[in-house]
Amino acid sequence: MMATEAPKIVWSERVGRFETEDKEAYLEYELRDGGRVMDILHTYVPRTKRGLGLASHLCIAAFSHAQSHSLSVIPSCSYVSDTFLPRNPSWNSIVHKQDLKSHI
Repeated sequence: MMATEAPKIVWSERVGRFETEDKEAYLEYELRDGGRVMDILHTYVPRTKRGLGLASHLCIAAFSHAQSHSLSVIPSCSYVSDTFLPRNPSWNSIVHKQDLKSHI
């Protein structure tokens, strides 16, 4: 009975975000190292929309974009580093190879 389809995720390059069409849930990033590295800074889903997998869809959109543009990803966002990547290890191949600062 799963008739739900994946939400449409929009790339808003001007503001450095991937977001749902209603702009309520989003993933913020900055490009570093001359535009070759995508640093994912923050993922936000409003309380009323949590538990629907939106954060994961936002991450998949960002990682797919990075992969198709030959970018590596720095998972600064704790959701990405602590939840998304452990659940989706296939994306580890494009994680930027460096010592990442731990989140305190």
